[in-house]
Amino acid sequence: MDGQKSLVEPTVDECLFDVVDDGKHCTLRVDGVLDAVTAPALLPTVERLLAGEVEEIDVDVSQLELIDSSGVAVIVALLRCMRARGRRARVIGMRGQPRSLFELVLPMLGDRS
Repeated sequence: MDGQKSLVEPTVDECLFDVVDDGKHCTLRVDGVLDAVTAPALLPTVERLLAGEVEEIDVDVSQLELIDSSGVAVIVALLRCMRARGRRARVIGMRGQPRSLFELVLPMLGDRS
């Protein structure tokens, strides 16, 4: 294999998410990797939450290991839509790489999560 490149396909990281909803408040927990590959899977859940009667959403990213601009876009869209409807949304549990990225983005939205 002298001078040859490996053609091994990278493994696809998973993004797991769940919603705990008690009526007016819910927590959307996002775990793993939220990127261009996994972010589209989260969109139907975000749309369902926005269509519902939830007054407050916490997006828990405490188990999120990596996020890219696609993942940030989904979460920012959720925050903006909730606020446009006079509802409350925030990102909680930030750590590691996601924290670094959110610390750049959230202040631009007027968020101090």
